[in-house]
Amino acid sequence: MIQLADEFFETKNDPDQISVTEEVMSRLGKIHPAALSEKKDANGPIVWILVLPTTQRLMEEFVAEQINERELLEKTPIGASYDAVYLCSALVLPEHRGKGLARGLAADAVRSIQRDHPIKYLFYWPFSTEGKKLANSIARELDLPLQQRSSQ
Repeated sequence: MIQLADEFFETKNDPDQISVTEEVMSRLGKIHPAALSEKKDANGPIVWILVLPTTQRLMEEFVAEQINERELLEKTPIGASYDAVYLCSALVLPEHRGKGLARGLAADAVRSIQRDHPIKYLFYWPFSTEGKKLANSIARELDLPLQQRSSQ
């Protein structure tokens, strides 16, 4: 799944994006255990999502393109009270797409974060039409306002 993420988002060629490494996975786990989630079948992961709880101030800086995705992760304080969630990425194996699996997994992750933090906002950076639809669907399901970073 990490290889699939690198191929789709081209994180290896863009130092401004989050590249999921063991170190990044460890940091995400310290921020919140639900930041990385996956759904498996007998053959392994079929859906993988990354959501990043953070602060409204950092969300605003990211949406305004004052900081990049990597800086968003680096500047998110561990152990703080978070009020925003960055819908970072969702990957679904082709044979499992269109079944609502990513939406369900991401919404469940945000709900888990909401049990620990007063989440008031969702935000995202669209890389595809499917990603934009997914972010909007999650925001509707959770009844949270959604902000978008405009550039790609």
